[in-house]
Amino acid sequence: MADEERDLIEILEENNPIDTNKYTRYVRSPKCGAIATFEGTTRDTFEGKEVLELKYEAYVPMAIRCLKTLCSSARASWDIHSIAVAHCLGTVPVGETSVFVAISAVHRADALDACKFLIDELKASVPIWKKEVYTNGEVWKENKEFIERIPDLGKTSHDQAGTCSAKKKVEAHERKSCCGTKVKVNDETSDSCS
Repeated sequence: MADEERDLIEILEENNPIDTNKYTRYVRSPKCGAIATFEGTTRDTFEGKEVLELKYEAYVPMAIRCLKTLCSSARASWDIHSIAVAHCLGTVPVGETSVFVAISAVHRADALDACKFLIDELKASVPIWKKEVYTNGEVWKENKEFIERIPDLGKTSHDQAGTCSAKKKVEAHERKSCCGTKVKVNDETSDSCS
């Protein structure tokens, strides 16, 4: 069986929750001694604000292409048997799963490293957007992994399509987490380009 035939990639429409057992069963194999998983869930607070839910949107065809490319990259770097990736669209209430990654390999190091790579790259480069809904408002959020990839974050720039990205200010918070320094992005301008 070809490598890509052992990849299960699904972007799930609203009101279609992730069945984590389905994806874990998909990657399970008697050839493998390890299954590594990552389950991203909606937490109830962020920076002191009460979170009611998350809302996700995506450009689905491109998101699937990006995820296939990431799976190929993971296979090129680690000895992986099977990969399953699922991401929800629409509303994801507190405590529910929005993203799930499962990877099987002969050895745990390959499974663990590939799983971390896949979720980090998904957050950095796949066109899936997240809005946090609070008791007192809502805001679109940029992932830390995405922000770290932007080389000239403080500049206003034009892309090849002629659209403008607003000037952003990045603040690194003092508190560190298991995933690194927390980063907050604030719009400084709302100018549009002519």
